[in-house]
Amino acid sequence: MGTSQETSGDGGLKKEKEAVYLRKKITLVRAISLTIGTIIGSGIFISPKGVLMNSGNIGLSLLIWLASGILSMCGALSYADLATSIKKSGGHYTYLLETLGPLPAFLRLWSEFVMIRPANLAVVTLAFGRYLIEPLFVPCNAPPTVVKLISAIGIAFVIALNCWSVSWSANLQTTFMVLKLVALGLIIIPGIMALAEGKTENFQDAFDTSSLTLDKIPLAFYSGMFAFGGWFYITFVTEEVVNPERNIPITVIVSLIVITIFYLLTNVAYYTVLTTGEVLASEAVAMSFADRTLPQISAAISILVAMSCFGALNGGIFASSRMLFAASREGHWPNVFSMIHIRRLTPVPSLVFMIPLVFLLIGIGDLYGILNFYSFSRWLFMGLVTFGQILHRWKYPDLPRPFKVPLIFPIIFSSTSLFIVGMSLYSDPVNTGIGCFITLTGLPVYYLTIHKQRLPKSFRETVDYLTLKMQVLMEVIPQEVKTY
Repeated sequence: MGTSQETSGDGGLKKEKEAVYLRKKITLVRAISLTIGTIIGSGIFISPKGVLMNSGNIGLSLLIWLASGILSMCGALSYADLATSIKKSGGHYTYLLETLGPLPAFLRLWSEFVMIRPANLAVVTLAFGRYLIEPLFVPCNAPPTVVKLISAIGIAFVIALNCWSVSWSANLQTTFMVLKLVALGLIIIPGIMALAEGKTENFQDAFDTSSLTLDKIPLAFYSGMFAFGGWFYITFVTEEVVNPERNIPITVIVSLIVITIFYLLTNVAYYTVLTTGEVLASEAVAMSFADRTLPQISAAISILVAMSCFGALNGGIFASSRMLFAASREGHWPNVFSMIHIRRLTPVPSLVFMIPLVFLLIGIGDLYGILNFYSFSRWLFMGLVTFGQILHRWKYPDLPRPFKVPLIFPIIFSSTSLFIVGMSLYSDPVNTGIGCFITLTGLPVYYLTIHKQRLPKSFRETVDYLTLKMQVLMEVIPQEVKTY
């Protein structure tokens, strides 16, 4: 942990202990809990439908799940390399800033908080609301208005918790990680038992190509990669990780091996019990599975799935707020967002900022439309991050890299991500086109950001006045100790 240059001796230690900055509270266990707990959210419970619908058959869908795990591992190892050589929080934004420059970094930041983050949180929150109250309305579907109301309450609670305490949020994440694995276990065990008893008819003609459409394969990857999304969150909080040079690489390797195995077994269980038609017709695949195999405790499984989504919300909000915090610290966002609560030591402004757009997208409520809507920008910029890593390795060959991965990993991840993005423009031009357009709307905002002095003096004075008032209202100040 960095120390203030003005401090020395016992007095300096005391001053640092009382200073306002984000502490290193993410141990290895908490780091793994954050990663697994954020990856396993709603994806494995809703994405099987999207993967199957766009892959065309069971066999190819399972291969896409495996490929998504391998591709995620390539990306995660590449990000771990960057995290141990560029020791700043902020994830995608920070790595783009350090490798490709401020413009792509700002556009990633812009798309993150105008589109990607609100859409991602809305998808997971709506899944949380649906699974939580679905048992109350069986055999009917829960009313959409009630689902949205419960979802809004859930996201507000998670943000409030993260504003209150880092430790509480981290401990809750560990608890939810255990619940997530239990929920998957309750799906995997009955499915594998049924498979062992000879129930294999759903796997006949597993690679039937009659419904295969090659231009839909990128959309199948979007659904599969969405379920693995979250492996990068640990790099958002690098400055808060204890011994990041050791713990970040261990975290991503352990987490992705565990999750890939669990995801493949879960999908095999789904397809053993449910036909392809039943998977495609279900709005909640895990619930359809539970109703068929464990009807006595299907309500309990539904609640476990809801808690899984809740844990993913907690981890996603905890991590993504640090990107906004880091960008504000670099001068790419209003200064107030780089401030920390004087007693709680949490980035309150960055957390509260996420509420309005998330509520708006919850109101819209189309899960699959939202998923395709933001996937373009998300995977475009992650491909650019690992491309930037290749350039950074070439430009700074002597930079210390405590965890150095072979260049084949970022090459695979970059080329695959950019290929999928390019194909998606062809297979789903409307949603991906909207995502591209919204990303580019950040260009004029970037221009105003880097040329602040060209803005009218009255406008700048108004911003400074509002910043001061927000500081007083939220009881926040800039960090007092350098942490990188």
